[in-house]
Amino acid sequence: MIRKLLTLIEETHREADQDIRPPTRKAAAIAVIANPYAGRYAEDLGELVAIGEMLGALLGERAVRALGIAPHEAHSYGKAAIVGEDGELEHAAAILHPRLGAPLRAAVERGAALVPSAKKRAGMGAAIDVPLGHKDAAFVRSHFDAMEVSVADAPRRDEIVVAVVVTDSGRPLARICGLGVAQIEGKDGLR
Repeated sequence: MIRKLLTLIEETHREADQDIRPPTRKAAAIAVIANPYAGRYAEDLGELVAIGEMLGALLGERAVRALGIAPHEAHSYGKAAIVGEDGELEHAAAILHPRLGAPLRAAVERGAALVPSAKKRAGMGAAIDVPLGHKDAAFVRSHFDAMEVSVADAPRRDEIVVAVVVTDSGRPLARICGLGVAQIEGKDGLR
């Protein structure tokens, strides 16, 4: 089902004429997969739900490995999917929501907060912003961010692009922080 896997790393070394030390880093792990329901309506989307679970583990582990960090050192995460023209938004939802989260949380060791997500239908080369939030506490504003991803030759009409992003820090020079990382309790996913 997987046609292509990509891993992208974004490092920010300077922002607003300030050196960022250490640089902030984001890693996107992306899969281009065949959509088994392209061009037809199906009441049961179970095959995509199972694919989501497999991709949560695969992409989460690849993103953490790309950053070269231990899983517990991950700060933020997010997920997104682009469905090709012959698919439905519900196909993206079937991948992203029922089962992708648990293996992604295992890949980053914990993850008490909801995994931010985005989805859309588009053609080849379309970009999507993968929303990010702190993995253990949604109120950590320094980690509200996004990473834009795209694949030049995907999604084809009968494909889905699935992306997971993991970070090793918040935004560079974050000054509108709200709850600080040191204050995270990680009990309810909010604080």
